Amino acid sequence: MRLATYNVEWFAGLFDRRGHLLEDDEWSARYNVTRAEQLTALGIVFTALDADAVLVVEAPEHNRRRHTVPMLERFARHYGLRTRRAVIGFVNHTQQEIALLYDPDRLSARHDPLGPDPLTGAGAGESVPRFDGTFRIDLDIDARLDSVQFSKPPLELALRTAAGTALRLIGVHVKSKAPHGATSEDAAVRIAIENRRKQLAQCIWLRGRVDAHLDRGDSLIVLGDFNDGPGLDEYEKLFGRSGLEIVIGEGVPPERRLFDPHAVPLAGTPLQAAPSTARFYRGEQAHYFSALLDFILISPDLMAHRPRWRIWHPFDDPACHATPELRDALLQASDHFPVTLDLEI
Repeated sequence: MRLATYNVEWFAGLFDRRGHLLEDDEWSARYNVTRAEQLTALGIVFTALDADAVLVVEAPEHNRRRHTVPMLERFARHYGLRTRRAVIGFVNHTQQEIALLYDPDRLSARHDPLGPDPLTGAGAGESVPRFDGTFRIDLDIDARLDSVQFSKPPLELALRTAAGTALRLIGVHVKSKAPHGATSEDAAVRIAIENRRKQLAQCIWLRGRVDAHLDRGDSLIVLGDFNDGPGLDEYEKLFGRSGLEIVIGEGVPPERRLFDPHAVPLAGTPLQAAPSTARFYRGEQAHYFSALLDFILISPDLMAHRPRWRIWHPFDDPACHATPELRDALLQASDHFPVTLDLEI
């Protein structure tokens, strides 16, 4: 079985007001890429991935006029993808939903959130709030509990393969907001620290759900865009750990720890190049920089199923680089690159 996570930049901009594909020569939200070029590139990438399920981060939004599931399924039909069925969870208030495109011949997927329903109280036996609810934690060590919510609630799914294997999947898009509204450098630092505290709190919340699944003996996969990772920025030194390390379970016994080989800091010389899953253009410096933001974390029991991870990087992956059509498509389709996990299940 192959699972993938793929952050598609401004997927929403490739559909019209009625949710139909905009395969035309108008500019997309990607720099110097038309909507037809981005859609064609996405079709090439999704086809090459040949995954049984793809977590689509930044999927088109769900609102009164447009609906995420039919838009994604329309995209899949247009490009002949076998991942032709889509599912989403709690709808958020941004233009970036978290969704799963999957092959119904290979597996089934249903939204199955855990935790107390914030409206009805159903599921009150769960110790961790449901992801559309509120998490209470002391963020700034002032002996008062703060309220934390997800702007993009994680997608909790119950999966079952055609062979009958049950899996739990949590798709995430954890994001620390930029310091908007700052009127000075000091204010920017203060807002950035507050936002990072909220991000770490969300990761603590997510780790609580991970612990609940491990207690139940579930086979668990947590995947998506964490916008975080070991050594990513100066705030890791301030807080001691990255949000990713919190979700993984850094410092807990191995049988309670999630794993992705790319999430392990590289040992050896500081000059050793780190893997990356995203490539952004920095205009003020007129060059690209890379970041490792996308991961597929698995529970310890799945390590027995011969897992194989791959970052579909157009320059670092030899097969991608040696295939010009795929290499160019990866660069046109998004500022992130897909990550896949193969499991013998």
